[in-house]
Amino acid sequence: MGAMDKLKAKAGVLMGRAGELAQRHGEKIERGLDKAAQTVDAKTKGKYSERIETGKGKAKQALDRLSQQATQQPRQPGENGGEAK
Repeated sequence: MGAMDKLKAKAGVLMGRAGELAQRHGEKIERGLDKAAQTVDAKTKGKYSERIETGKGKAKQALDRLSQQATQQPRQPGENGGEAK
């Protein structure tokens, strides 16, 4: 197995783990996004409100996609929380 194959395998495992975390902690992550957006909007005195809202919406969509991908992918050997070899 070449180095690129090993990197791809590890990236797949990490994506799966990220998806699982997104599923378990999605509400907390969304609250954090909302709070961060409010803070940035306050610091910029509303000058970039539209862009901040757009970014927040895209981040939430990405979170949803990541969470959905985790439910659709079957677990692979080595994805039990330990190191894949």
